[in-house]
Amino acid sequence: MLELRDVSRRVGGVTHIADVSLRLERGSLNVLLGPTLSGKTSLMRMMAGLDRPSSGAVLFDGKDVTAVPVAKRNVAMVYQQFINYPAWTVRENIASPLRVRRTSEAELEREVMRAAELLRLTPYLERTPLELSGGQQQRVALARAIVKKAELILLDEPLANLDYKLREELRQELPKLFADSNSVVVYATTEPAEALLLGGATATLHQGRVTQIGPTLSIYRRPRDILTAKTFSDPPLNTVTASEAGWSASPARTATIAFRAHHLRPGMGSPRALAFKVKVISTEITGSESFVHLTFSDQRWVMLTHGVHIYPAGADLDVHVEPEHLMAFDAVGLSLDPAAREAA
Repeated sequence: MLELRDVSRRVGGVTHIADVSLRLERGSLNVLLGPTLSGKTSLMRMMAGLDRPSSGAVLFDGKDVTAVPVAKRNVAMVYQQFINYPAWTVRENIASPLRVRRTSEAELEREVMRAAELLRLTPYLERTPLELSGGQQQRVALARAIVKKAELILLDEPLANLDYKLREELRQELPKLFADSNSVVVYATTEPAEALLLGGATATLHQGRVTQIGPTLSIYRRPRDILTAKTFSDPPLNTVTASEAGWSASPARTATIAFRAHHLRPGMGSPRALAFKVKVISTEITGSESFVHLTFSDQRWVMLTHGVHIYPAGADLDVHVEPEHLMAFDAVGLSLDPAAREAA
């Protein structure tokens, strides 16, 4: 188990990570979800031993490894910018961690072939990385991480530079690739959709702090605060101010009602739906989806609809959200849903 206890990291008076505590079990897949500069890479570097925390402790299987450098830990890392040995063949790249461990040739060959088959690299084993596409090179880096059988596997946005089709394929395959390992697997991403596809557990980050951690679907459905809800929403979360009276037993105060873009629908909806009259700003069509940009009062919203739907700029439109898709947060941003607070 990897444990971070009240870990902080400060550089030149700037706080990169603030008071983070996490417990990640062996055999688990854990996602760090947050925008750029939220602290994902800083956190992973401390997990690996590349950086030491300014305060707090890092433990692995109960042993304090805070001061143990990465060279003395059993860690595998795959970055957004893939790193391979350019003069070696694909076979030699994949086999390199096994040679360091002085694995027998028979076992080395079995492990290399297994990883190559999993990542569809078998036809390229005798080529060098420079003879491969970017996606193939990243798969070589992933294969090397698999055969290393590290206790801690850190994947820092490893699919960000791949083409869409390959990225979608590998997103589905990654949980399977590490499913049988006894490793702690940590995957950093900026994309909520990727976190949902990977499953496992997710920790949402905002400005160097973990806002919530738990089963990925639970956090997505019941964020404990509005920062977590915003982190887990792409397109951005739609919000509107309302009275808190309808959402809690406390005296009426200002509350923020929030809902995601794909839950905002055209028309009036059911009798229980929350309905709005909005004005269309523009429509973006991506092929399979349409992003309709709207204004309501002083708020800018996005409605995401499947298929091609063109609404003229400046047009008035009736839209609605069904009540089961609404989230409500109090004046300091905490959820007004008791179940969300308990889940946190």
